[in-house]
Amino acid sequence: MSNLQLRVISAIVLAIITLGLTWLGGLPFRLLCAVMSAVIFYEWTRMSRPTEGTGLGFLPEALLVVFIGALIAGLAASWLLPLVVIVVAATAMAASIRKAGQWDAAGLAYATVSGLSLALLRDGDRSGLVAILFLFAVVWATDIFAYFVGRAVGGPKLAPSISPGKTRSGALGGAVGGIVAGLILAAAAGIGNLALLGLVALALSIVAQAGDLFESWVKRRHGRKDSGTLIPGHGGVMDRVDGLVAAAFALYVIGWISATADHPAQGLFPI
Repeated sequence: MSNLQLRVISAIVLAIITLGLTWLGGLPFRLLCAVMSAVIFYEWTRMSRPTEGTGLGFLPEALLVVFIGALIAGLAASWLLPLVVIVVAATAMAASIRKAGQWDAAGLAYATVSGLSLALLRDGDRSGLVAILFLFAVVWATDIFAYFVGRAVGGPKLAPSISPGKTRSGALGGAVGGIVAGLILAAAAGIGNLALLGLVALALSIVAQAGDLFESWVKRRHGRKDSGTLIPGHGGVMDRVDGLVAAAFALYVIGWISATADHPAQGLFPI
């Protein structure tokens, strides 16, 4: 079996599981977000921590458990957002005092914001469901079109020092594919503000590709090819969701501005 075939099979299986939990929403989806946050932090620290340990003991893990408990319990944004700030600040202060470096604090920020953004975007209503499906459509189409357009067209590299395989043609193809997929999803869901959502889809596609490059930089910074080995053909969970979590945070911020921190989907996807 070729690597491409393995990637496709893994992607289909993951998509079915993810879409099923997204459809259910509520506790099942929050559990998915919690597991994702935990695995992201595990893979991050596995890459970034020196072999002799971090010098922080189990403090980062304990703080992550507190956040995950709050996330699963379904606490409001007014509790979750300050909790993220406290968790990250406490880890950063401990690392500064013990001169242990700030990679654990950065990893906690990355993991907690990822889980929080997705959980609050989904919310419990149909607007939240459409918001998450719109996010998936844009990010997954961006990934697929960037891969195939980049391979077919080639041309100048996008960021050769960070990710040598990515091309500018692939980035452009991914952006176009993301916009088209997002608009098709929005139209199918009966959302009327397609011009605005087209711009949102473009922004999410760009952010998703930037998130992909960021994770590539982190791996290169620590001499890793993949963040882990959990997903056949893809590497780790971070390798699969790097663009998704970046775009989720961007969509959450946009939704927060247009509506509220607790119900960000209702501003962009009124149903």
